Amino acid sequence: MIADPVGSALGVAGVAWPVALTMAVVVVRDRRRDATRRRRLNERLHELRRPLQALALAPRPDAGRGPDPLEMALVALSDMDNEVNGGGSQFRKRPVEARMLALAAAERWRGRAARSGRRIEVRWHCGDELADVDPMRVAQALDNLIANSIEHGAGSITIEGVLRSGWLELAVRDSVTCERPRVRKGDPSRDPRHGHGLRLTEALVRRNGGDLRLRIGRHHRVAALTLPIAPR
Repeated sequence: MIADPVGSALGVAGVAWPVALTMAVVVVRDRRRDATRRRRLNERLHELRRPLQALALAPRPDAGRGPDPLEMALVALSDMDNEVNGGGSQFRKRPVEARMLALAAAERWRGRAARSGRRIEVRWHCGDELADVDPMRVAQALDNLIANSIEHGAGSITIEGVLRSGWLELAVRDSVTCERPRVRKGDPSRDPRHGHGLRLTEALVRRNGGDLRLRIGRHHRVAALTLPIAPR
């Protein structure tokens, strides 16, 4: 028996067009949902941006000492804006006094650490050495490490600056506590707002041409940023 090519083609078309129509409906629905989500995110961005800009422009007694928390918040907001609407994130490398980055980070977190019964100190062995980095991004990385230490560590927190094999190392050191219960991926008790600090820190420091190194001993834990030194 010889197959009818016209009938076969019509049969295939009769099956294919409902599938194509279904796919088109799904695409349109997803695009509308994405557009609605983007609009809502932009509304939230708008409401965050205005008060932060006003606060950043207000006079502050410690302005100019180092990366300011409000300026850091505006940079993070700009990153979110670029993620939602497209565009590249700000990144400006320049020679920066590394000791200033450590002292400013300690000052930003001193109050939060004190409320947890902890203290932050800076130990510096690099003199006035300059790092070739984006100071805002290094500040974000240090904040992630210090916040992680306050939440999961114990004892005093030390920010230490040393020179190692032609690199400048900014290390956050604390004492080791008993390991917290691990929450597996997919567990409904896992909070999606947490657990991003080390991954983001590693990405930030690598954009600066450095690396993140973790050293965990019996009694101490060290998270160290290795950063390029600015040429003199």
